[in-house]
Amino acid sequence: MEPVQTPRVFSNRYELTHLIARGGMAQVYRARDRLLDRPVALKVLFPELSVDRAFVERFRREAQAAANLSHPNIVPVFDWGEDSGTYFIVMEFVDGRPLSALIRASGSLPAPRAAEIGAHVAAALSYAHRHGVVHRDVKPGNVLITDDGQVKVTDFGIARAINTEESLTQTGAVMGTATYFSPEQAEGVGVDARSDIYSLGVVIFEMVTGRAPFLGDTPVAVASKHVRDQPPLPHELNPAVPAALEAVIMKAMAKSPDQRYANAEELRADLLRFSEGRPVVATEVGATQVQTAVAAAAATQVVGQVTGRTHVVPLADPVVVEEAVDPEEEARRKRTRRLVVMLVILLVALVVVGLLLLKSLGYIGGNGTFAMPNVVGQPASSAIATLQHDGLTIGASTQKVDAQKAGTVLATNPVAGKSVKKGDSVSLSVSSGPSARTVVVPNVVGQSLTTAEALLQAANLGYRVRLVQSTQPANSVISQSPSANASARTGTQVQLSVSNPGATTPVPNVVSDTPAQAGSALAGAGLQVGNTTQACSNSIGNGLVSASNPGAGTTVAKNASVALSVSTGPCNAVIPNVVGDSQSTAQSTLQGQGFTNVTANNVTSCDPASNGNVVSQSPTGGSSAQTSSSVTINICQATAPPSTSPTTSTTTPTPTTTSTTTPTPTT
Repeated sequence: MEPVQTPRVFSNRYELTHLIARGGMAQVYRARDRLLDRPVALKVLFPELSVDRAFVERFRREAQAAANLSHPNIVPVFDWGEDSGTYFIVMEFVDGRPLSALIRASGSLPAPRAAEIGAHVAAALSYAHRHGVVHRDVKPGNVLITDDGQVKVTDFGIARAINTEESLTQTGAVMGTATYFSPEQAEGVGVDARSDIYSLGVVIFEMVTGRAPFLGDTPVAVASKHVRDQPPLPHELNPAVPAALEAVIMKAMAKSPDQRYANAEELRADLLRFSEGRPVVATEVGATQVQTAVAAAAATQVVGQVTGRTHVVPLADPVVVEEAVDPEEEARRKRTRRLVVMLVILLVALVVVGLLLLKSLGYIGGNGTFAMPNVVGQPASSAIATLQHDGLTIGASTQKVDAQKAGTVLATNPVAGKSVKKGDSVSLSVSSGPSARTVVVPNVVGQSLTTAEALLQAANLGYRVRLVQSTQPANSVISQSPSANASARTGTQVQLSVSNPGATTPVPNVVSDTPAQAGSALAGAGLQVGNTTQACSNSIGNGLVSASNPGAGTTVAKNASVALSVSTGPCNAVIPNVVGDSQSTAQSTLQGQGFTNVTANNVTSCDPASNGNVVSQSPTGGSSAQTSSSVTINICQATAPPSTSPTTSTTTPTPTTTSTTTPTPTT
């Protein structure tokens, strides 16, 4: 970083200290936020962009959209504004280096590390896409790696403010952008979230090979290759690239958006499958590409043999050296050769299509079975997409009260790892969310807002404030709904009418923020951080704000205190006792309580009558542990002693002479 020679202060708050980087549309500085006394990153737009009013308006909208994104893998936008005609964005200062520098230093990254980084970037893109923000400029320079290995994506939504056609004619930093263009960006047509998926595929390609898939002298030349040329297979540049990861990359980089992953969450799931050593859904795409390449090579060799030459003759324009012949004879030979070439190509294509069809029907390549994918813990929509992609059908789904978030898959039947085949039905057990118990609403009328807050919090109730004009003391509760002594479910928001103390403001949403970010947001709203407590959470990560009291949107007085609850990570749960249950029932029960890391061992020292059932477990049922803990169940697989045939038939009943039990046929 270069120290700033003449420090400048933007909006009387942000003091520039160091120049971090220069880009195609802005310079990035490290600055000090004088108000909160913390370092921030300040992106200052070039003056020529600031005079374009249309661009400034687009920039304002996109900056606001990016400021609403709150995700562990996204660099948050704190503020934006204008100072003396210069526009700027204020972001979190990330102490790390861009992925582009890491690639330059290493040449290429190991496949597991590249997949891990790609999965984090895909998680950030998935979150942004769900909130209506498409990045449009995914590249290594916009991916930051902290010293402790965290992955953060920056510049969300900002690229939209730049006109794509103009950027293709620029030089310098824009050259890097064209390197990661999707074909639809290069053609200047409308883009959606799948354009970001293509760009991320290019980034992962570069991570594992050390270079971009398409190179050229100008941005236009590079963009043209994205539209027309097929990229080299990663293993051709780095033989160490695993076939599974190569298949994921090539599916993400498909020319047609419809042939890519449908969304970033699907790409992330496939990268995680690769990282965990499980089959990826993109394997078939990779296999098809390899088979096509082999077929083309075979066709080339066959053509050479058919034309009577011992060397390989290219398909496009065969060159044959032979003695002089009659022109008419030569023309006839050329026609014959062309016909043979066409017939061979057609034959090879038919063979390839036939092989693929037979494989898809299970007649070749094994018995058509594969391991049931593990979708426990995924949202039901993602799980269903994964299962359907594997050719499985969705059977009956049941809802179950559980501590996990509503819509989360708790168990499947068949269970993960069991052999299944295309067309098999899979039933899902899905969480309907935690159960809610009933509490008595305390009487807080006449109490101060601080006392009312404590009483409601002790009863596991929230509250919302409506300020009203009153002769009562400021900040005292005038009325409440539900009324005192009424029954309500835990978490119910009690509406409080509070005497008006003056200026008011709504409480901002700080859930999933770090405590520092939450403090910044509250300070920006004219509020103070009140009592901060810690509590476990199965939905909010460790160290992040899991709740505020009053809740988001509640109208409170200026300078009021807002209590924060900070997550300590997943909650403990009681391990159910599954001794005596069948293996499938035991696994479903454990997974239903959140224990997905279940190991099943077969034991033979047991009563044969218990075959197939759990005879012991560790930890024992009734003990408490985090849901990420491993649970081992031992399944009885004893060999039953051979049965002894009786030597006599003394017990055989003597046949009777009557047929009283035989029904009489009707006429």
